Amino acid sequence: MGTDATKASRNGVIISDEPRINDEIRVSQVRLIGPNGEQVGVIATSVALNLAKEANLDLVEVAPNAKPPVAKLIDYGKFKYNEKIKAREARRNQSTAEIKEIRFRLKIDEHDFDVKKGHVVRFLGGGDKVKVTIMLRGREQSRPIGGVELLQRLAAEVEEYGTVESAPKQEGRNIIMTLAPKGKKVHTQSEQRRRGDQSRAERQARQAARLAAKQEAQAQAAAEAKASVKQTSATKNTTKEGSNAEDEE
Repeated sequence: MGTDATKASRNGVIISDEPRINDEIRVSQVRLIGPNGEQVGVIATSVALNLAKEANLDLVEVAPNAKPPVAKLIDYGKFKYNEKIKAREARRNQSTAEIKEIRFRLKIDEHDFDVKKGHVVRFLGGGDKVKVTIMLRGREQSRPIGGVELLQRLAAEVEEYGTVESAPKQEGRNIIMTLAPKGKKVHTQSEQRRRGDQSRAERQARQAARLAAKQEAQAQAAAEAKASVKQTSATKNTTKEGSNAEDEE
């Protein structure tokens, strides 16, 4: 029931990042833990292996550095599968926010401002942080207050979606502000998965309905064809009987 351990070679020595199981356990004795967590005690490894076989389980070394090593009776294949599922769920649930960057010129018209603001809203709505940079040119560097005011205006107009994580500050020729989303990305991912599942279910339902309609149409066509054959056959028989009757006369 056990699975092959993942192994790597280092300087010619095989190193496993997974526990030893069953016949891989070479020590003479182990401290055995039962499948339900009960403490069995120190017993010979051979006896523990027999118990594992009788229970259709694996003997897994869970604490190799203990004296003697601690081993547990489990279904190792099922255990590895559950661990894989847990790891996948953990990756799904963790926040994986990225930092997006939007750049403005100090002299920006209203249309371009609205377009870039839309990008900021989309990034924040997707759970990502946004680094907003005002690029100053020439004499604009001597009066950075205009850039600060522009960033403050942007922050006020997108406050429904994000908050100021790093207030506007000048760095060389640029003024930079960082916005953070109000909701976690995991929420967005969960909603996307929910919508994806719903869309998939609706698509499968439509496919099933089309298939059922097609099968019904085929069945109806087959029934009509069968009825037509019967009717043709009956007509032929009637004609034949009439012909025989005329011959007899």
